[in-house]
Amino acid sequence: MAALSCHFHSTNLFNSQYVKSRRSKRFISCSAQPTQSNIKVVINGATKEIGRAAVMAVNKARGMEVAGAVDNSHIGEDIGKVCGLEEPLEIPIINDLTMILGSISQSKASGVVVDFTDPSSVYDNVKQATAFGMKSVVYVPRIKLDTVAALSAFCEKASMGVLVAPTLSIGSILLQQAAITASFHYSNVEIVESRANANDLPSADANQIANNLSNLGQIYNREDPSTDVLARGQVLGDGIRVHSMVLPGLPSSTTVHFSGPGEVYSIRHDITDVQCLMPGLLLAIRKVVRLKNLVYGLEKFI
Repeated sequence: MAALSCHFHSTNLFNSQYVKSRRSKRFISCSAQPTQSNIKVVINGATKEIGRAAVMAVNKARGMEVAGAVDNSHIGEDIGKVCGLEEPLEIPIINDLTMILGSISQSKASGVVVDFTDPSSVYDNVKQATAFGMKSVVYVPRIKLDTVAALSAFCEKASMGVLVAPTLSIGSILLQQAAITASFHYSNVEIVESRANANDLPSADANQIANNLSNLGQIYNREDPSTDVLARGQVLGDGIRVHSMVLPGLPSSTTVHFSGPGEVYSIRHDITDVQCLMPGLLLAIRKVVRLKNLVYGLEKFI
């Protein structure tokens, strides 16, 4: 699509016909200027709960559009109908990422692959996207740091942008930043988290907080160094204790407790719906199109 740009100019036309009247004439010049096309977004893992939420969020967002849906279930069905949209998007779900990437690369538009798959396939998925000149946003829990390091080296060589996000929750990132600030003032800290199921505990959020605080060079909970009492929780990093509570129906919650003489400072973040990840996802898509290397953590842009 092109935008019509019109400019008014004033000029004097001096020729034999108008030399006596010396009238000042105005004319209009028009030029067609191309508008910036939408970012074409491919959702890999589109039929998962987070994938369906991402399809709806991208479909509503300004400046981007759903260009493909990849998954191993509901193959051939319209992704719009699978997501419960009132009208179909006329985008069938397929299980071949390369086929979608090839069609988008021919359009010369900016493209981003959002990866919601699993740790074992992330590296190959990013390589495929890079081969077709497309950026990637990776939100895959339990991705290993070795994989991130390998991806970083690959992206550096290819000069291609990738954003690996341990979390897409803005609230979770703000919690981590607040915990870092508090750690300069308190030397006692424990993390209490709740989850609806027992997958991968301590959670990625708890591990990330512990890593962040440990990187500051402080030893925590010096007065209680014992680790042989299981009820005291698991020790992560430099003495940070984590207690994980698992009960069906509980929202995902993370609380960081700090204490000093005569006071307790607590920071809490609850996740009640996958929709909380969508603002962070849209931010990640808009930022990754300008990257030429790998960035780990959405907090770099907040």
